[in-house]
This record gives sequence, C-alpha cells and structure tokens, in this order.
Amino acid sequence: MTRAAALAMFASLALAGCSDDGGRRDSATAAIISGVMTVTPSGDAPTTSEAPTTTEATTDATSAPATSEASAVDDTSGGAGPKFDIGETPDGGPPPEPKACLKVDLLFVVDNSASMKDEQDNLVASFPGFVEEIQLQLEDAESLHIGVVSTDKYDGNENPCDGVLGGLITQTDGSNSSNAYCGPYVSGLRFMTEQDDLATRFACAAQVGTSGDSNEKPLQAALRALGPDLAQPGQCNEGFVREDALLVLVIITDEEEDGSSGDPPDWFAEIVALKGGVETNIVTLALIGPENPECASAAEVAHRIIDFAEMFTYGSIGQICADSFQPFFHDAISVIDQACENFMPPG
Repeated sequence: MTRAAALAMFASLALAGCSDDGGRRDSATAAIISGVMTVTPSGDAPTTSEAPTTTEATTDATSAPATSEASAVDDTSGGAGPKFDIGETPDGGPPPEPKACLKVDLLFVVDNSASMKDEQDNLVASFPGFVEEIQLQLEDAESLHIGVVSTDKYDGNENPCDGVLGGLITQTDGSNSSNAYCGPYVSGLRFMTEQDDLATRFACAAQVGTSGDSNEKPLQAALRALGPDLAQPGQCNEGFVREDALLVLVIITDEEEDGSSGDPPDWFAEIVALKGGVETNIVTLALIGPENPECASAAEVAHRIIDFAEMFTYGSIGQICADSFQPFFHDAISVIDQACENFMPPG
C-alpha cells in the first residue's frame, strides 16, 4: 500500500469512528492502529491480512482528502505509535520545537590560587578524553569554541588582556604555570576551536599556575567572560560567545565562592539573561569541594557554587579531590548531549 492510500484509509476510519456509536468507534480505532502500524517506512504493502484494502479505505473518505492528513502523522519521531498534529500557537504560527545544537561554547574557569597545582595537572590530563567524547557524541555539532579564564585579574596574560578579569587566556606566567604563549589559535582570536591541536593548546592555557589572588572570583570571572563588554570588536573575548550556541560552563576551584559580588540567585539570573533567558541552553559543571566528599580532601565545601549549579536543569557537581576528572567528564557528556538535543534556538 502506498503512503497516500494508508493516509486516506486513516482519514476514513477516523471520520467513521467520530460519527457512529461506541461499537463503531472501537472498531475504527482498532482498524486505524492496524492500518497505520502495518505501513512500512518505505511505503510497502501491509504485512497483515487484516489491514483494509485501498478500495475500502477510499469508500468513505470523500469528505476528507488523504493529502490533507499528511501533516497529522510524524514519521520521524521513532516513537511506538502515531503522532498527531497538536495545532498552531494562538498567534497562528507553529509551536516552537527544540533542535539539536550545532554550536557549543565551552568556558573553563580555572582557580589559579596557591593550592591548585595538582588540580590543574588533573584537568590537563583529563581534557583530551573529554573533548573527544564531546565531538563523538555531538556528531551534528558544526563547531566548538573553547576558552579558559582564571579566577582573578590574570597578570600573565598576553597584552592587552593582562590584568583583565574574565579575559580569555592566551599566555601564562607565574609559579607552576606552563609559562608559555599558547597561540596563535586557528580562529585568529583568543579562543580555540576543533581545528586547533586541542591537547597541546588547552594544556598550555589551562595550566594557569598558582600565583593568583587567594580571593577567588570564579562566578564574577565567568560573567565578565560571557558578558557584552569583552565581546566587543578588538576586546579580549571577541567572537567567543555565540547567541545560537549551547553554553557549557566548567568551574574548577578548591575554595568556597566568597569573592564574587552577589549571591547564587543573582549569578543564575545574570547568566541566564546573557543566554536570552533560556536557562536550558546552559550546562553548568562544577568541580569543587563537595558536601560529602568520597576522597580525602582539603578543599573547602563550596556551598554557594553548589547552590548555583543546582539551579540549572543541566547542572552537575564533581569532586575536586578525585584522582582523575575523567569519570566526571565522561558522565557529563550525557548531560551535555541531552541539553543539546533540547536546545532552543534564539528568537
């Protein structure tokens, strides 16, 4: 049976079921299910002998042409049963539908205070597997933007962004840093893409060292990095944040968040506003001192960061004291994948 014939049969039986008594409605429903479920995606003939023939399907369909019902069946859903058109929104347009994200912006906020050497080494070692899994899992994504900032006004950065809170790092300096120029990046700007040698470039930028201010400001640095001021042409973060990209924010610190102004609800509201008010277009990953650590940890419990991360639909918390961050990043891939599948394009 062709698709058009199957749809004509569907319309006929649906009309019959609505205009007759309960017995005919039950019969029509059974026939609809039988008819629809026996049509193969390629439009081959029904596989069961009970399926109505084309002649039977078109007998009562004169008031409802088969072509008018095409939009009522969703052949791409992959669900167990037929889908039905839920109609239009009050303004006459179709209801908005989520679409898989095509772009992902990853911002790493790395604590560069005196106690963070081992944690930075751990991050550098765990990153290649993380970004490889992102690229494999998000196969529809067209591009990645990857940037690193520290938790203070980083003095080792390349001019003119040295000493700028939230400025993307392209050069490091100080104790336990890579002490190197990490660019140039293929983008020609201050962020990495999938076209760079990410294992090498990220290892350079993320090893920000341990000479930073002990009054860490991870959330303030993140908000500055994602905000409009540093995104202007010629500024430190030009081109990094894209309106139509999923944002993945990764915070890595062994201290409580006492340095940033405001409180968790303020940070949440501000970062959501920066993403057009759609909080599900943000993934927040926090490697911090957890409330019930499973590993020996000297890290402070980061209650305020925990509160912040838990406000997001796609928020995840890991342990800064873990021997490897790879298991946390591996588990985070499914969170990122789900957020990407449900991504709501701007506008």
